[in-house]
Amino acid sequence: MRLYINQAGYLPGSIKTVILAEEADKQKKHEFMAEKVIRIYPQGDETCILEKKAEYFGLDEASGDDIWRADFSELTQDGIYRIKDEEGNAVSVRVHEKIYDVMNQILCKALYYQRCGMELEEPYAGIFKRKSCHENQAVLLEDYGKLGTEAEGTVKWFDVRGGWHDAGDYGKYTTAAAAALAHILYAYEFFPESFGASLNIPESGNGMPDILNECLYELRWLLKMQMEDGSVCHKVTSMRHANFVMPHEDKRQMILFPASSMAAADFAAIMALAYRVYRNYDRQFAGQALEAAKKAWDWLEEHPEFTGFQNPEGCNTGDYADTDDQDERLWAAAELYRVTGDEKYLACAGKFVEKVSDLTAMGWTDVAGFAGWAFLEAEIKKNSRGTAETDKEITDQREVSLRTRFRNSFLKEAEKILKIQEQCGYFAALKRDDYGWGSNMVLLNRAMISGTAYLLCSEKRYREAVTKQMDYLLGVNAVGYSYVTEVGFYSCRNPHNRVAAADGIGYSIPGFVVGGPNEHPADEKAEWLIVPGTPPMKCYLDIWECHSLNEITIYWNSLAIFAAAFLECFAERQ
Repeated sequence: MRLYINQAGYLPGSIKTVILAEEADKQKKHEFMAEKVIRIYPQGDETCILEKKAEYFGLDEASGDDIWRADFSELTQDGIYRIKDEEGNAVSVRVHEKIYDVMNQILCKALYYQRCGMELEEPYAGIFKRKSCHENQAVLLEDYGKLGTEAEGTVKWFDVRGGWHDAGDYGKYTTAAAAALAHILYAYEFFPESFGASLNIPESGNGMPDILNECLYELRWLLKMQMEDGSVCHKVTSMRHANFVMPHEDKRQMILFPASSMAAADFAAIMALAYRVYRNYDRQFAGQALEAAKKAWDWLEEHPEFTGFQNPEGCNTGDYADTDDQDERLWAAAELYRVTGDEKYLACAGKFVEKVSDLTAMGWTDVAGFAGWAFLEAEIKKNSRGTAETDKEITDQREVSLRTRFRNSFLKEAEKILKIQEQCGYFAALKRDDYGWGSNMVLLNRAMISGTAYLLCSEKRYREAVTKQMDYLLGVNAVGYSYVTEVGFYSCRNPHNRVAAADGIGYSIPGFVVGGPNEHPADEKAEWLIVPGTPPMKCYLDIWECHSLNEITIYWNSLAIFAAAFLECFAERQ
């Protein structure tokens, strides 16, 4: 018998469930499985303070486990406790009102460790200090072949230093950056009180919240990706991924790859959002961001056709390809309408919304849900905080219609997510076929949708859905891992991250969310070690070579930041 709990801990008033699991015995008749009992003791004290029956859920298909669940939500006093089952198996659990406050700081600080183009100094990085990296200028892909030839003198060089390394590699990608920034900046708009703590970064104490300081480092790099004509380069990477060396040891030539319409639209949207968030802190930057957003939109209007992206021959860095850009254009139109009030953007949003099938997606591929947040922000603030400073009487029926459409879409999708959770013994909002590359991203996206539904109607079941997804992420899963590095007593410590593999420190930088179980592993190590037929929730290995299971990315961290900020903000309502 194995006991699974959220290894970071639980809020005093939150729903709390310990999962008891054992590999299913096909010879047993599951409907006759007996109840089990757990007992809870204060740490260091053998006086039982709570005894609960664990009810049999049944066979969980995604894990292949027989599952029992015991609810211990009555445990509301801060402290560390010991949970024991009848067989003597035990696990420690913490209850504390600041669980997600601390969690959010760790997740946010991890982004600092992804900074490119600057030295990470010991006062801020501690033992993870490292030298500045990737300081040389980049060339356009079309000029790359000229290097080392007589034509090199005609090459135009670009300063694209700064920003965050995207993932376990050293590339920087426009669409991925926009998604990560969106998760965080919208979270800041909805839950500003969750971002008051210092992150101990070089900018700390300058009068701006540290999470905005950190995002500004990425935004200033992103501005460099825009060309003079308003187009936006899709990515800046070397032609091939660097070896597993420290960032400053990567001397490959950085290349600016061609513009795409997805990149331009995402850029326009995130810069318009940045204008709204930063205008009260840095008016000069905010003005620059808005002008850049308008310039990118003008380029999009001049190029109404889809301009995709595909890696050229010989390039193996991420391509972040997409098949259309209607959702990206929708998001850009929504944000530009929000900040300018210009009806031309509203008209465009009404046109693009008809071409998008999923209005709740908030990843890097599908982004229409961000447009929903843009239109619904005032309602969200009114429902969640009782304030609506930015709200106004809406008289334009086109905007009323868009708000209603997005609102209904989020609520409908949240209901689907609840049904998925109900069918999983571990409460994971993942269907059996959802365990692919980055399954934790799917889970956390659904947590955000559930959180949005709560923000729109304040129904407790949606908030509890978010809680259960964070429980899964932090240990309530079939392999028992906390999927956030160095968080929990059995956390991932060997992520697919070049810095972590090359720094020789011996354990990981804390706070990175890893991809999670993948039923279809796509790297040699995982293909070799995961036995065919392994239940999908158990298709995971904490091995750095397993990039299809254990890589990190900025836009997985940002999803968890949103969820943690949500739970911290509404802790008192639990």
